Amino acid sequence: MSVSAVRFSARGPPCPCMPELPEVETVRRGLLPRLVGRRIVRLQQRRRDLRMPLPAKFASRVEGRTVRTIDRRAKYLLIRLDDGQTLIAHLGMSGRMTLHDAASAASHPLDRHDHVVFDIDDGWQVRFNDARRFGLMLLVADDAVLQHKLFKGLGPEPLDDTFDGAALAMRLAGRKTPIKAALLDQKTLVGVGNIYACEALFLAGISPRRSAHTVQGARADRLVEAIKRVLSRSIEDGGSTLRDHIQPSGELGYFQTRFNVYDRVGAVCPTRDCGTAIRRLVQSGRSTFYCSRCQR
Repeated sequence: MSVSAVRFSARGPPCPCMPELPEVETVRRGLLPRLVGRRIVRLQQRRRDLRMPLPAKFASRVEGRTVRTIDRRAKYLLIRLDDGQTLIAHLGMSGRMTLHDAASAASHPLDRHDHVVFDIDDGWQVRFNDARRFGLMLLVADDAVLQHKLFKGLGPEPLDDTFDGAALAMRLAGRKTPIKAALLDQKTLVGVGNIYACEALFLAGISPRRSAHTVQGARADRLVEAIKRVLSRSIEDGGSTLRDHIQPSGELGYFQTRFNVYDRVGAVCPTRDCGTAIRRLVQSGRSTFYCSRCQR
């Protein structure tokens, strides 16, 4: 009996954290070996809507279709079907995908928050669980995906090779908003939320209060390097967890990574010989954690 899951919530105390790029990429990588090349034999739609109405005739449009591949754009999963449709999925605030083999599916009754269930031709089952119902699922033609309103105006992918210090500096030019707020703006770059913005700014030695337009040259290079480093490390952590740490409950121990500053207010800065306590401030309604000595 096998069951696995990826849950979108940060390590530590409960918080209304949106899934960030590493969480979504971890889910994509977890679904790939179970879904690609497999046929969806049955779709159970157990409510009419999530954040938005679920697709019209959802089951009949998906049943019998084979999954070609699974991509990601920003924090959205793009499940490509063999008839030219793409299932766009966002996990909202607390959504998760759970994978069950036949024995596990039989022994684990559906939860009341399992809103969409995919039965696969090899006997496996994928359940989308979303207690808060802030997620979404849409069916869109392949060639219309990137023109969809969800994706218009989005910034570059931070892990793309073409995204470098110069590209970030260009997007920050003339912007007087604090750099932390600019990083959370999906028009600047996609997929970086509150947790990783805090962590990247710490690694780059940049104050979250600094005006965005002053992040140029070497400072922009350091920040891009830090963003790529913290995202890549977290994806690797999540990927190894998905492969190696499957619990009978379906929960994964994702986010075992120890953060440097996020949610560590009052703790001593991890920089050697610093000794300064991590501080917290509120920016645009979000908690920011930083070291006032190391970050300028």
